[in-house]
Amino acid sequence: MSKTPMARLDRLLANLGYGSRREIADLVRHRQVVLDGEVLKDPGAKVPVTADLPQRMTVVDRPVDPPAPLTLVMHKPLDVVCSHKEPGRSVYELLPRRWRARMPGLSTIGRLDKDTTGLLLITDDGAFLHRVISPRSHVAKRYRATLDRPLEGWEAETFAGGRLVLDGDTDPLAPAILEPIGPQEAYLTITEGRYHQVRRMFAAVGNHVVALHRDRIGGLALPEDLAPGAWRPVTASEQAAILA
Repeated sequence: MSKTPMARLDRLLANLGYGSRREIADLVRHRQVVLDGEVLKDPGAKVPVTADLPQRMTVVDRPVDPPAPLTLVMHKPLDVVCSHKEPGRSVYELLPRRWRARMPGLSTIGRLDKDTTGLLLITDDGAFLHRVISPRSHVAKRYRATLDRPLEGWEAETFAGGRLVLDGDTDPLAPAILEPIGPQEAYLTITEGRYHQVRRMFAAVGNHVVALHRDRIGGLALPEDLAPGAWRPVTASEQAAILA
């Protein structure tokens, strides 16, 4: 039976972005940290780090942020980027400001360009991130594409053939599944993550994507109750479904 991991209170809260260890000591001195209904008085006290910590601990009368490892599902809105380095508003700005100081830091699992909306995963779990993006995992990603021109009917066979080579690439794409849902709208499921892959695939067959939305990664669908810009932690069963 594994032991419950323990951490010093000041180090734990500092790693969650609540401030320096000195600032955490000030919070404790002012009776602002409570665990299981008891005011904590020692910033060096060891506390159990479990997934239910937000239900057991409060900081300044609010539930403590979830500890690592943490994976979030976000409904990425339009005109938001997935990188700290790209110009423009980033998905990290949709999270609590203090989360930018979390250790380990949060990273997106793959990226959606600013013109693509939908399901985005964000995590501080490096091992999980690499499992999802590894080509050996073959994690499927489904996109709903709105097109400039009607489909002609032969595109699904081309995408499924495993012989399509995109402009600028040398290796053919892995087979992909195209499911038309209207004259100018279709689902496309891919298992790779090449640069602007979906847009480039439709360009390769003479069409242009005017809107793109990702609604599924592996067995996880974008929650229907998650509005654009909203996010929440994934559950253990949802995280398992991503790799199922």
